[in-house]
Amino acid sequence: MKRILGGGAILPADLKCLPSCRDATPALRRSRRFDTYIQIAHEDRMNLMKNIFVGNLGFNTTEDDLRQLFSPYGAVDRVSIMTDRDTGRSRGYGFVEMANSEEGEKAIAALNGTQFGGRNINVNEARPKGERGGRSGGSGKSNRDRGRRW
Repeated sequence: MKRILGGGAILPADLKCLPSCRDATPALRRSRRFDTYIQIAHEDRMNLMKNIFVGNLGFNTTEDDLRQLFSPYGAVDRVSIMTDRDTGRSRGYGFVEMANSEEGEKAIAALNGTQFGGRNINVNEARPKGERGGRSGGSGKSNRDRGRRW
């Protein structure tokens, strides 16, 4: 059983606090009640973790460098530096996922605006994809807006 909710995968191992859900019948799994249990488990799990955006990184910064930078503030679960699809070169930003929300807040407060690799880095709580301000492509005009000759 694997459920995707809010961008995170919920696996049976994540349902330790809800043992009755792990052994649920297929009929119960399709019910709203089960979806509510899953959503609660997902929210509890996300409240424990802190996903952190790190911007203005040097292009030579590695994931191990970021892990070492954040590890004095707590347990680091995952580090990923975004790279260009075509060239494989760093795009200058990444994400650090910390196991504890409080430790993540301490790391953000301590590291935001500090020098790392010769640059002042930006360290903020990562926003979910839905909350970011999207950029629209093009000029914002459709073909219908071009005006007719006759």
